[in-house]
Amino acid sequence: MAFEVTDAEAVDGGEVRDFVALLKPRVMSLVVFTAAVGMLAAPGNVHPVLGVIALLAIAVGAGASGALNMWYDADVDAVMRRTAARPIPAGRIHPAEALGFGLTLAVLSILVLGLAVNWLAAGLLAFTIFFYAVIYTAWLKRWTAQNIVIGGAAGAFPPVIGWAAASGHVTLEPLLMFLIIFTWTPPHFWALALFARDDYARAGIPMMPNVAGDPSTRRQIFAYSILLAPVGLAPWLFGFAGPLYGLAAAALGFEFVRRAFVLLREGDAERYRAAKSLFGFSILYLSGLFAVLLLEALARLWGWA
Repeated sequence: MAFEVTDAEAVDGGEVRDFVALLKPRVMSLVVFTAAVGMLAAPGNVHPVLGVIALLAIAVGAGASGALNMWYDADVDAVMRRTAARPIPAGRIHPAEALGFGLTLAVLSILVLGLAVNWLAAGLLAFTIFFYAVIYTAWLKRWTAQNIVIGGAAGAFPPVIGWAAASGHVTLEPLLMFLIIFTWTPPHFWALALFARDDYARAGIPMMPNVAGDPSTRRQIFAYSILLAPVGLAPWLFGFAGPLYGLAAAALGFEFVRRAFVLLREGDAERYRAAKSLFGFSILYLSGLFAVLLLEALARLWGWA
């Protein structure tokens, strides 16, 4: 990391909204959502108070990861259009403040989850923060075009943490949820990289389109979409989810593959439009799968299934 704030640029301290921005609220909301699904789908009934504490700790841990990511990546954020306005490169928060903020939140979230819920969930949260901040951000992101493939594990852990918080152990079911998010991550982020490649090129980040080119990236997106479709069905195939989930996963998986195929076949003039279409749908895909899992979990919890 080479980003520094000079004396002329030094700030007295950011406003509350700047520190909130460091937490990456959009990413945090997805983390909390998938963790909540893992928690409610787990066997047994977690006490509501402990459940809320667990989700808050997971949310804070995710925010800590975001703050540490923004601290380390402030130099590349400063040269990318879509990130230049973030609090550190914009000079609203000093890098040292962001680092201290992130480390404090990380420690607190792990301790609260361990002391109030259980140490298995806390250990998984600690590993997730470390994996995202160190393995992905400080190493993989700037070293290899496979950064998203390997680094996707960090975003796939929340449902496993939620399950562990509720049950005290990890079984096949949360690992299937992990596998869905892990397989979904490359086509999701490579679709983004196709229409943001100039940003990544300026920052020197070796995203797949900048390293292998657009045609290869589109082929890999399509290959991952073919893999994702049956992986998305896995909870139903293994009897973990019900028929409603099976129908939703089949329909959403088919549409994901269709859009990936359109992206594969489009000419240069239309590929960015197709990439944006796939990127937007990929968010709907993941949200839809976990929403149905949540509905089925609530139906079981309330005795409707």
